[in-house]
Amino acid sequence: MAVDVRIPAVEIPPLRDGDRLTREEFEQRWDAMPEVKNAELIEGVVHMAPLSRDHGTPHFNLITWLGMYQMLTPGIEGGDNCSIRFDDRNMPQPDALLRILESHGGRCRVTPDRYLEGGPELLAEVSRTTADDDLGAKREVYRRHKVPEYIVWRVADRELDWFILRGDYYFVIDPGADGILRSEVFPGLWLDAAALIRGDSARVLTVAQLGHGSPEHAAFIAELRRRSLGHQ
Repeated sequence: MAVDVRIPAVEIPPLRDGDRLTREEFEQRWDAMPEVKNAELIEGVVHMAPLSRDHGTPHFNLITWLGMYQMLTPGIEGGDNCSIRFDDRNMPQPDALLRILESHGGRCRVTPDRYLEGGPELLAEVSRTTADDDLGAKREVYRRHKVPEYIVWRVADRELDWFILRGDYYFVIDPGADGILRSEVFPGLWLDAAALIRGDSARVLTVAQLGHGSPEHAAFIAELRRRSLGHQ
């Protein structure tokens, strides 16, 4: 008589907010729940939250600003809610990112299964109810993994913090005398934060275009082109 020796399938537990998992366990549960769109692992703890209009609209405006820069800067790539593998306890899902492509000297890479690994050059978070995490544990993860620039838009506070990594610590980038914030990693990425916060899209666009047309942006494009030729 034949004996059925098949091993029964192991049921994968659901992904739940507050679970303490390794990144391998997190990814396994994430893959088993395709209906889940927003989840991240920060210092071994799962974070999941629904996103309201009060998050979605600022998020859209932030992406629009970064997207304009990407379109005019060959050699860089933007992303929206991309999960990033940092280490065994951290797989965040930042609201937005800009990165320099590997072919142009970028610091993170795309894995065979199409995730990002390592820290992109700029990460951004829209914080409506998550400011404590974004300015606490998550900022520490980004600092430890040497993400050069980090933006936190604190929607409820009507404030925007733009951090630059100097050595092992983050410092706030101060606006120029004209009130404009300027990226040090992405020359020509300029922002009137006050205009973004109050919803003055015309002003945000005007300042962004000034950055796109600046000599430093042109020099950065030329440098990216030079780096790409070195990879050929």
